[in-house]
This record gives sequence, structure tokens and C-alpha cells, in this order.
Amino acid sequence: MKNTFLIIIAVLAFSLSGQAQSISKNAIGLRLGDSDGFGTEVSYQRALGENNRLEVDLGWRSSKDFDAFRLTGLYHWVWVLDGNFNWYAGVGGGVAQADFGNDFEGYDNDSETYFYAAGDIGIEYNFDIPLMLSLDFRPEFGFGDFNDDLDLDIALGIRYQF
Repeated sequence: MKNTFLIIIAVLAFSLSGQAQSISKNAIGLRLGDSDGFGTEVSYQRALGENNRLEVDLGWRSSKDFDAFRLTGLYHWVWVLDGNFNWYAGVGGGVAQADFGNDFEGYDNDSETYFYAAGDIGIEYNFDIPLMLSLDFRPEFGFGDFNDDLDLDIALGIRYQF
């Protein structure tokens, strides 16, 4: 029984590594989601290997109630689903700064910097032209007065690959 289990694990490991494909060296574009009220983020991805990459996202928002920015960094593992479809999962975190206007939800002319931990899971499609579309789900755990809870973010990504 023990040997059968080890053989199954070895076969699965070899089959997953055999499916690895080379991902684009660089990709830049937009990530369109709610991002805890930040909306659109500029997104950059850099390949670190055949199936690993780093993603950095910069979001900002300016409104009558508050001005804010956030910087997120994630490490992704990428696997082939079928043809040009991939799925990926990752972990990371970020930092954000928010400057509040007059009496915004109890914050009177305050500013706050907070940190957050994030996970990421998604699916992407690489077109034959240098365009990639992705849909991802990103839970974020905030550490600060303004954002001290769980935030669930779903976003559509549109990136140019080079």
C-alpha cells in the first residue's frame, strides 16, 4: 500500500513537471477589480523561471473622501490547463497609505499606513498575439485601523506580453 502511494505521487509529480510551459518574460497591463475601493491597478509580471513569476500591482484613488495608494507584490506558481489556458496560485502582501478628508467614517483629517497579506488564485488565457486575459480571486488580510479585516477581491486582468 505504501509503495503504491509513493508511485502515484511520483507519477503525478513527473506529469505536472512535464506539462510546464514557458511563460512570458514580461507582461504589463491593468487589473480591473474592486481592490478594497481602489478600482483599477497597473500590473506588471516578471517571469522568474519556466512556471514561476513575480507580480507587482500599483493602485491609487483620489476622491472627495480620501486619497490613497497601494502597492502589492505576489509570487505566482503557474500550471498549464489546456493549450493556451493556465491556472495560477500565489502568495504575497503589500502596503497602502490613505489620507482621509473631513469626517470620513470617523476619520477626521487623518492618514494611515497599513499592511496586508494576500493570496491569489486565477485562470488566464494567452492569445497567439501578445495579449493575456486573466480572472483572479485575491483574499487580503489587513493589519491597520482602516483595513483590519478580510477583503475578498475579484478582478479581470488585461496585459501585453513582451
